[in-house]
Order: sequence, then C-alpha cells, then structure tokens
Amino acid sequence: MTDYLPREIVPRLEQALRRLPVIVLSGLRQSGKSTLLQNELGLLRGHAYRTLDDFATLAAARANPESLLGEPAILDEVQRCPELLLALKRNVDEQRRPGRFILSGSANLALLSHISETLAGRAGYYTLHPMTRRERRRATGNAPFIVEFMDSPSLPSGRIDPVRDREVLSGGLPPACLGPSDSAAEWFRAYVQTYVERDVRQLSQITDLVAFRTLAQLASLRTGHVLVVSALARDAKLNAATAGRYLDLLETSFLIRRLPPFLKNRSSRLIKSPKLHMTDSGLAAHLAGVRRLEPGRDETLRGALFESFFVQQVAAILEAHAPDAQLAFWHEQGRHEVDLVVDAHRKVIAIEVKAATQWRDDDLSGLRAFLDRTPACAAAVLAYNGRQAVKLGEKLWAIPMGALLE
Repeated sequence: MTDYLPREIVPRLEQALRRLPVIVLSGLRQSGKSTLLQNELGLLRGHAYRTLDDFATLAAARANPESLLGEPAILDEVQRCPELLLALKRNVDEQRRPGRFILSGSANLALLSHISETLAGRAGYYTLHPMTRRERRRATGNAPFIVEFMDSPSLPSGRIDPVRDREVLSGGLPPACLGPSDSAAEWFRAYVQTYVERDVRQLSQITDLVAFRTLAQLASLRTGHVLVVSALARDAKLNAATAGRYLDLLETSFLIRRLPPFLKNRSSRLIKSPKLHMTDSGLAAHLAGVRRLEPGRDETLRGALFESFFVQQVAAILEAHAPDAQLAFWHEQGRHEVDLVVDAHRKVIAIEVKAATQWRDDDLSGLRAFLDRTPACAAAVLAYNGRQAVKLGEKLWAIPMGALLE
C-alpha cells in the first residue's frame, strides 16, 4: 500500500462526527477523498466502507437504498445515486444520532441541479482541497504560519524554502504531485479524458464534449483573471448561456473556483465580477499547454499559475483551521488590484502574489491603496518567491510565499 500522508482537515471531520449525524466530504476527483476515508482510523472505526463506483453497490442503492443504511457507513461517490439521499434523510430523521454516516463525492451536492435533497440541517459539508505542501512534508502537526499571522502579524522564523516551479506544475492531486515528475503529463492527459468522458456525462446532459473541453482549456488560460463570461463564450464559439452552464458544471465538479470581489471598503470603482481560478495549478498548466515556467517566458501566465497555486494552498489551510474565513480579491477599475483578501471575523488580510524572487516598490501599490481604503485591514502582505521577510511599515509586509504556506 502507498505510504499514506495525513490530511489537514481530518481533525475537523472527527470533531464533526461527534456532533452531526452526517458529514459530507466533497472535492476534486483524485484529491484523495477515498484514500483519506480508508486510512483514518478515527473515521473508519465502526463504519462499513461502500463505494457507488462499484456496480453491485450502485445497483443495490438504486433498487433498495435502505439496504445500505442499516449500520454506520462511509458511502463514497454518492452523487451517482440521488435516491440514496432521500432514503438517508428518512433514516436520519428516525435515528438522529451523531456520527452515523460519512458521504463523499467528486461533485458539490449543493450545486447539482438534479439532486433536490441536500440534507440541510442534518449534515455538515467539508471540502478536501488538492494536497498542500504542508501535507506533502508531513508538517500538519504544526500550526500554519498564515493562521498565526492572521491572529498576530509577525515575521516568520527558521529556514524558508521558495516554491519550486515543479510544485506549481504538478499541483496538489496526489498521483501527480507525489509521483515521478516525468509521468505527470501522461497522468493529467488520462485524468482529463476520464473527467470529460465519464464525470461530465454523469453530471449533465452535454452533447458537445469537444466544445466543453475547449471551454475548460480556455478557462485554464484565464486562471487568475477576472471572469468575463461573454468574452470566454466568444472565444469558445458558444453563446453566453451555454458558456455559463459549462462554467457551472466546472464549478460543481470542483475544477474551477470563482473568487468573489471584496466590496467592503470606500472605493467606488470596484470591479464586481468574480475572478476565475482553476482549483489545481497542475491541471491548469496541463490544460493550458504549459510544461515549463522559466522566468521571462510568458510572465503573465507564469504569474497567474503561481497565484492559483497560492490560492489553492491557502484555501486548503483555512478550510481546516479557519473555516469561517472568506476569500475574495480586490480590483479598482483601471487602478489597483490585490490578488487575495482573507476576511476572518472582521479581521482583513490583503495578499499580493508575485512569482519573482525579488520585488520592487511599485509591486506594493495595490496593497497601499487597499490599506488606504480599508480601515479594517490588519495587514497587507506582498507574498513573493524569495527567502527574506521584511516589515515595511505599520501594516505592510513582504513575506516569502514559502513561509506563508508553512
């Protein structure tokens, strides 16, 4: 068996099992949900494991869903059988004890149009994000620096390792980021084919898979950019309604994240469209046809991929340690921008991401503008890919992204 790497979110799941009758763990396909559920003894104890990827189990769930609910169970890939959720709701209402069922799947049940039962009031919902560098380094026993920084801003201590290009190109899906670097491209190619030919057909009636795949590739080229659906539709040769439906499907299956704008400051020229991020930087790079991230070569896309990598890492850390924190971005039309805004308990942290190993004073202009317009901002941070952390002012910092992700 492959050496199991503990995931950051497990303590939250164990705590939820002690309080709720059902917990739902969703996330991008191949992010490690099944591996987590089959290796964490605190979750496995007393639970039978069943996956609806197994044809016999799926047939039983459709013919007689109550047959799978007679004992505490882990039910994997539940989006394949909506009937099971209706039976589960009745069963839980009859025996409302904590920790009875763990559901998992590679689709967001709350966004699936053909599933009307979301178990509201009975289940807690959690997302397993792509693997973080903390998880790959077995460092989840230490408190994340970014969480400590949000509570009390200070300079990091100890050795700081920059983010390597290979980390961005391999992303956080375990088979890609933990396997040999020369096999990642082939794995991503098979992954995309499986997703398009299998998962998309299960989630929605899409007749033109070529057009859908084209839109996914165009979305990867726009990762880290403000989403303009009409422009994306035009380039994909689709009408806006169809492009919007395809984007909804990409979001439902966790391939993209729409980062909302931060609107809680004094600016009157804010862009209110969301920013598009691919959920996994490795998958984004593969779809965009990027195989190398050499400095000076297509700097715009290189910077966008580093930004998406940083956002996916922060999202995973906060899901486990600060679940009430909200992620956004800030953009004044024609003026200033901040890549990531973390809003946690009315404490706001602004972060500008730079892939370069050095920074210039004009890299700080967006952060300074944000501080000026946002009295609630506790700290503004330039996250660059170097090794030295510096405090530049009362609330202004330059901190290596390697430290922020530890």
